[in-house]
Parts: sequence; C-alpha cells; structure tokens
Amino acid sequence: MTAERVDEHFTAAISALTETGSRRGADDPVSADSALTVRDCLRLFDAQLGSRHLDLAARWLRARGSGYYTIGSSGHEGNCAVAAALRPTDPALLHYRSGGFFLARAAQVGGSDPLRDVLLGLVAAADDPIAGGRHKVFGRHDLNIIPQTSTIASHLPRAVGVAFSVARARKLGVVSPWSQDAVTVCSFGDASVNHSTAVGAINAALHAAYQGVPMPLLLVCEDNGLGISVETPRDWIARTYRNRDGLAYFDADGTDVVATFEASVAAAAWVRRRRRPAFLHLRMVRLMGHAGSDYEAAYRRPDEIAADLARDPLLCTAKLLIRAGASTPDEVLRRYEAMRSTVTALAEQAARASRLDSAHAVISPLRESMREALCATPASLVASVRSGDPGAPVTVAQAINQALHDVLSRYPQAMVFGEDVARKGGVYGVTRGLLGKTSSARVFDTLLDEQSILGLALGAGVSGLLPIPEIQYLAYLHNAADQIRGEGATLQFFSNRQYRNPMVVRVPGYGYQKGFGGHFHNDNSVAALRDIPGIVIASPSRPDDAAAMLHTCTAAADASGVVCVFLEPIALYHTRDLYDDGDGLWLAPYPAAGVPIGRARTYGSGADLTILTFANGVRMSLRVARKLEAAGIGVRVVDLRWLAPLPVEDMLREATATGRVLIVDETRRTGGVGEGVLAELLANGYAGAANRVAAEDSFIPLGDAAQTVLVSEDAVEAAVVTMVRGTP
Repeated sequence: MTAERVDEHFTAAISALTETGSRRGADDPVSADSALTVRDCLRLFDAQLGSRHLDLAARWLRARGSGYYTIGSSGHEGNCAVAAALRPTDPALLHYRSGGFFLARAAQVGGSDPLRDVLLGLVAAADDPIAGGRHKVFGRHDLNIIPQTSTIASHLPRAVGVAFSVARARKLGVVSPWSQDAVTVCSFGDASVNHSTAVGAINAALHAAYQGVPMPLLLVCEDNGLGISVETPRDWIARTYRNRDGLAYFDADGTDVVATFEASVAAAAWVRRRRRPAFLHLRMVRLMGHAGSDYEAAYRRPDEIAADLARDPLLCTAKLLIRAGASTPDEVLRRYEAMRSTVTALAEQAARASRLDSAHAVISPLRESMREALCATPASLVASVRSGDPGAPVTVAQAINQALHDVLSRYPQAMVFGEDVARKGGVYGVTRGLLGKTSSARVFDTLLDEQSILGLALGAGVSGLLPIPEIQYLAYLHNAADQIRGEGATLQFFSNRQYRNPMVVRVPGYGYQKGFGGHFHNDNSVAALRDIPGIVIASPSRPDDAAAMLHTCTAAADASGVVCVFLEPIALYHTRDLYDDGDGLWLAPYPAAGVPIGRARTYGSGADLTILTFANGVRMSLRVARKLEAAGIGVRVVDLRWLAPLPVEDMLREATATGRVLIVDETRRTGGVGEGVLAELLANGYAGAANRVAAEDSFIPLGDAAQTVLVSEDAVEAAVVTMVRGTP
C-alpha cells in the first residue's frame, strides 16, 4: 500500500471518532489491570508517531532524490513498548523495522535528537552520528544499541555472544559495558527466523542454557506474516517456538501497545531473573510494503491490505488513549500533525547535509583501525609461563601452544575456545595443556557450529573480552564466513569506530597433509577472506614467526579492535626437518619480540631470482633454492607472512634486487593469493620478469592424487630454471 493511503487512513479514522472516556490523570493506568500509565503511554505514542513520520519522510526524500533508504517500521511501531519494558543499559541488537524501539529508548536517555539522527542516516549524511553516512542503521553508543545492517538474522549469533559475555566478563573480573544483570535483546522478522543463521543461534543459546551457562537473551520475533512477498505459514512461529524445550515463550498482539508492554515486561523479568533465554512473539502488520520500490498489490489481495490498515498500531494506540480519556480525537490529530511538521523541517535540513565525497572519507574507519593495528607489535614477549628450556627449539605447533599460554597470561580478558580445544587440546594437540594452566572459563569447548563460534567471539569482543576462537579447518570457515564479512569486519565501519569487536580467529588450513585428506581437511582457498576490507590475515610458516605473529595479532586486536585471521599450516605443525631427515632445521627457538604486521622475511641473498611465497611454499622453496645453488643459480626466498595487508614494500625491494620474480602460490590459480601479489608488484612499478606457479583450480582429492593438483617442488624448480636460463 502507498504511504499516502496509510497517512490518509489514519487521519480519516481518527476524525470519525468521538471522545468517549472520562479524563484520566497522567499517573493513572491507561487501561484496567495495566502498569502502563497515561503519561508513559503518551510517550510511547510519540515514539510511534515519530517512527511513522520518519517513514513518510524517507519516501519523500527518495522521491526528490535526496534519500536512499525506505525500509521502514510502519506497522511495527509497537516495538516501542519493548524498549519501555527494558532498561536503557540493556544491550540491544535491532531489526531494521525497530524505529519505535530506537525512539523510545532515546527518549529514556536523552542526548542528541533521534529524529534528526535517523534522517541523517536516511540521506547518508556525513554528520550521521553513528555510521557517518555509510549506511542507515539503528545504533547509538549511549543507548547501548549496537548497530546492525543485517537483513537475514546474521546478528543473532553475535547477540548470543553478548548474552554469554554478560556473566563471563564478570567471572573473569573484566570490565564490561553491560551491567551484571543485563538482558540482551535481539529483534528480527518472522521470515528471518527460518534462516540457518537464526536457527543455529537459537540452538546455541539453548545449548548453553541447557548446560547451566547463563544466557540472558530476549529474542523478539516481530511477525508481520511476510518475507518481502512470501507469506509465512499461518501459526508457523507459534507452533515452532511455543513449546520449545528450554525456551520460555511469550506472545502478544504487537499492534496493542498495552499487551505488548505487559508481555515484554513479563519476558524481560523472566530473563533477568532466570538468566535463561526467552522468545517474545509479537504479531505485527506491515504497512507501506517492504520498501519504497515494492508494489504490494502485485502479490497481495486488496482485502488483505485493508485488514492490515485496520490494525495500524498508531490507530490502535490512538483509540486506546481516546477511550481512556487521555486524549481527544482533535488532540491526537494535532499531535500527529505536529510530529509531521517537526520531522518535515528536520528532513529538509537533512536533505541539505553534506555527504561523504571521497574514498578517503568513506574508508577512514578502516584506515584508522589498520593504522593502530600496524603500531601494535609487542616489543617483548612473555616467557614466565613457558615450561622447559626457554631457548629450546620448538615446532610450529609447540610455538603456537606456548604463545597461547603467554597470551592468556598477558591478557586477563582473553579466551580460547572452539571445537575440541579444551579437554582434547585440539585435533593436532596445538591447544594441549591450556585448560589445565587456566580455567574452563577461559579455555572451553563449543558446540560444533562455526557460525555460533564466530558469533560468540563477536559478542565477546563487543563486551570487553578478547576472544581467540578456533575454526577447526579452513574449509569449515566457509560455513560461517559472513560472520566475519557481514558482522565482524563491518562493525567499526558502520559505527565510525564507536563499537569494536577485537578477535583473533585461529584457522588450521592449507594442503599437504599426509594420511588425512580430502577437500574438507585440505583446503587451499582463502579468497573469501582476502577481499574483506579491514581485516588482518596472518600466515606463518616457521615456528618463531608463528609465535611472534600470534602475539602481534593479539596486540593489534586489543589495541585497535581489528579482526585478525591467523592461518596455521597443518602440514607444518609437527615438521622438524628442512633439507634432510634429522637436521632439525625447521625447528626454531621461541622468539623474543613480535613481528610487525605487513613485513616479510627474506632467506638468502641469491641474485638470479626472487621467490615470493608463504606457508607450505616457504619450505618447498627453500629446499629448491638449496638444490639450485649447487647448480649455480642463486635464489632468495621471501616469506610474505602477511596476506592482508601484503608486505608490498618488502616484496618490491626483493623483486627489484634480482629483476626476476617467481610467485609460489599454494592457493588456487583463480582467486589465489598470487593474483594479488602480482597486481601489487605491477601497480608499484615493478618492471622485471614475473611468473607464477599455483595450485590447480580444483578441490583437493583424497590420497596421493592430491599431489597432482597442488604445487610441487619439481614444478617450482622447473619454473625457476626456465626463468633464469630460458629452458627447463
């Protein structure tokens, strides 16, 4: 239905009413057996009116070419009563139709004008106080509303993490932005509840609560019966969640502000007292279609649209106030028109606001975060918790294990968690002993769901903790990559750095495992990570670098809130030798200092050719370089170490030194790391010869067949000889 029809229907319906109730005082209940007073109901009505006129203004702004966002809250304004039932200190992660909630909470707290704030977001103004013109989001730091851009419930895993972290931060003695009895509220639509993200998050909340882990989470499903044009089956939400074991269920007519308030009060009190999750089901309507370009009449019957108009929550609240004698029809209309005038005047100002006008301005939160991360290299590493000879050489796995011990000692807010990391100590023993040296509050096993693991980390990071989650294999990361791309990496961008979620995601990966393979345990694709703006990707190969880089990532996450992904080469975990059996040359002492982000490591000073490589490619290339040295070809090997940001300065220097570059890339030919390396060399003026060996565009098969699609030492040797001598 059109905005004009909704607007006109409200005015006509109120004009047709007559005053029926005797006057009630401001402190009287607005209806029998309700704790909601006339004064508070009028405040909620103002929030509803403001939300409605913001939606009308959004369409007006778009029609004149000044606005860009028209997914509104019309029909969902009853969620203002949810805000009234909660404390403004309760963390909130909101659905994109939560305008009423946002305005009601802002009225509780005061501060900047929320109407102006939303309008600045609608026009993508640079002065938008939360996102700085990068997106229209409901978020404000002083309101404890964490901004979300989600449309498919991808914020639910984070909400579970926030709820988990309320008690966990207190248990660890860590300062948290949330009070110890806080309730985390998360709202979403009835269509989104069917997404695997929502299903997994709700399951994770129940899984935790079942084990006695505090989980003060209020899930608010705003059910308008539609997912754009697709109807939600009648009673589907109630049938699915009313009798869910371990999940308290509350419901109300979301168009009835009193019923919504009473149900919200009961649900919030239950969660706050029991510290367990609850599901609040609010039956809403959707007015004005899904968005400005949506032609609702193409998929809905006229009688369905008319029935929704009759349930307009503004109309329902206005009738309640009139029946209660709290207002007359004329007073309601004057209030309605006064809000229109206020919003219209603010919208005209917003339309003239300055916009982001350069890439430099758009990227500034990411650039500032990365600049802080680059300066966060620890000058010295903790050694007090390590056992044995501190100078004894260690493997990659041992180095990472020792580094995790040290990190847990240095950062009291740090937690290590994931599948099998605690009692078992990880599939490859990398986290063995951590639990015994700390506690189950800091090192713990999670359920087998990567989406929930990362969501837990995102919620912990925004709650004052320093999460170090493990994704058991690189291939498993793809099940949940949007938690990094759509939620983790975007938070500083869409909050102008007012909110941060520091984390270091450990991911065992790459190929070349012997005796245990197949594409889920040997995965050589990192393309899904490398195009995410603002994250750090570490890829160590040697033990000393592994420990030093893990310390650097932790320091960077803590200092700048950046998301770091730490890729660990499984095939090198327990490798001891480099050239010959028993030489022990792949072992190294635990390092004394961190490694700066974006700096490579060079082996040798050969003058004939430079190999740029990383992870397993380093060991292969060093072996090839030694073999070719005996044949009179001098090769220097550069371990990139960082895949984002790439060590461009070091790459260019070492490439220019020989004038010949071979990129040894164990990722795939298409979308592999080598593409980015070559592009950076050319973009920065490298004019010498260049070539690349990379894995085939194939999944990795089981057994010895894997070697046919992965980079081999023979392939590297042949490529070097061809570049230097012209023939293989």
